[in-house]
Amino acid sequence: QVQLVESGGGLVQPGGSLRLSCAASGSIFSIDVMGWYRQAPGKQRELVADITSGGSTNYADSVKGRFTISRDNAKNTVYLQMNSLKPEDTAAYYCNADLTTIQGDLAHTLNAWGQGTLVTVSS
Repeated sequence: QVQLVESGGGLVQPGGSLRLSCAASGSIFSIDVMGWYRQAPGKQRELVADITSGGSTNYADSVKGRFTISRDNAKNTVYLQMNSLKPEDTAAYYCNADLTTIQGDLAHTLNAWGQGTLVTVSS
């Protein structure tokens, strides 16, 4: 079993900052890409940013220059530093990971999601 557990969401004023964390646990052999997605009410889930195990990053245009994704491979944890937050950043933020687990002699690749953490940007 694999779990992704997010933390760090909350209410913040426009222009403020938040830092999200997501820790993966379970019978994990390796993690390739880790990422953050978000879903605002009435909208589709969208990619915010992702990062490979080697540290290559990718950002949505709407967050470039404001958000920074990073990871600690030793801790199987990914972070999202969000600065200069805007009301339109309000959404549920979900962690995602492409990972490989080992069960007995077999390796399994899977894509896992966290339960989500709510970010509200409002004055």
